[in-house]
Amino acid sequence: MQKIVLAFSACLFVVLSSFSQTRRLSPDAEISVLTIGPGTSLNDAFGHSAFRIKDQRHGMDITYNYGIYDFNTPNFYLKFAQGKLNYLIGRNFYEDFYNAYVYQNRTIQEQTLNLTQIEKQQVFDYLETNYKPENRAYLYDFFFDNCATRIKDVLVKTLNTSIQFNPPSGFQPQTFRTLIQNQLDTNSWGSVGIDIALGSVIDRPATPEEHMFLPKYIHAFFEVATLGNSSKSLMKNNRLVFKKRDVNASQQVLFSPYVLFSILGLIILSLTFFDYKNQRRTKLLDIIIFSTTGLIGVFILLLWFATDHEATAQNYNLLWAFALNVFVVAQVIKKTPKQWFIKYLKFLVIMLCLLTFHWLVGIQVFAIALLPLLIALGVRYVFLVWYYKML
Repeated sequence: MQKIVLAFSACLFVVLSSFSQTRRLSPDAEISVLTIGPGTSLNDAFGHSAFRIKDQRHGMDITYNYGIYDFNTPNFYLKFAQGKLNYLIGRNFYEDFYNAYVYQNRTIQEQTLNLTQIEKQQVFDYLETNYKPENRAYLYDFFFDNCATRIKDVLVKTLNTSIQFNPPSGFQPQTFRTLIQNQLDTNSWGSVGIDIALGSVIDRPATPEEHMFLPKYIHAFFEVATLGNSSKSLMKNNRLVFKKRDVNASQQVLFSPYVLFSILGLIILSLTFFDYKNQRRTKLLDIIIFSTTGLIGVFILLLWFATDHEATAQNYNLLWAFALNVFVVAQVIKKTPKQWFIKYLKFLVIMLCLLTFHWLVGIQVFAIALLPLLIALGVRYVFLVWYYKML
């Protein structure tokens, strides 16, 4: 049965390919931009964009999108982690595309482009050329080369006139981090993970055009865009194709970042209080703290220096997740550490103070869920300085 399905799909592909390569668009053809709303998973939280080519005279209704990746790529996960994974342009029948997102319960909006017949053909030809096997792949970049930015770039390259991307009504520039976090629940592991993994480079304000790395801003900017120096609108019309159904989403509050980091902070503070009261040290707690923060720091350094992800650079989460902590665990295990270790503890306290400064002045915004843990770490380091001086 699987072989039959694959053979049928291959036949459809060949028919559709030969059809599109030999046909000229009729005067009835329309090209539109589809904007898909956020989904439930982190991968879908930022929405999606696609082109739709509809030509009723020729019985053609297909979509092109730049959000496809091939799991059969050699070393797929390694390339993804390194920022070296190629994405592909995909082509589907519109009905299949539509049904997939309705099934996922994601809003679909359609903006019909106000193009001349020549421009429609140019866009169509460009997409078809781009879909050829030798042209399909591109090196994905979340902020500057993704499924949304490609929509804008295709039009900029193919239209005979320039496009003026006017700011939408009430537009206020935001940082890249804010633009991301506005799409997420701050009390989610995806949100916290992004704030830990991405560095201060995303805390700069995005230019108006740079906002269009998100599909919703493609929709917003296209709505008021004009062609050339005239007042001719880029959009002919705009319609809501499918509205997301209201669903009661359940949240796992017990295992949310706010709750778990608060519990961890309370455990560290409680053990530190009893250690201070009894003039002792819970060695296991310190081993866990230094090992964990050190390993997280190593991970952050790898993201910064061992990958091609520009957004992971200049990450000041290293001020609390200090990579060298891994190498001083031996001192933590000892009952009486070397004298330099006390200076090292003071250095860690200073690092946390620097983190606070970076946060307050806006150099980098950190995950608010981490606050109880960061306070607890600071208290623990101060206690350790006191304790070792007592010995």
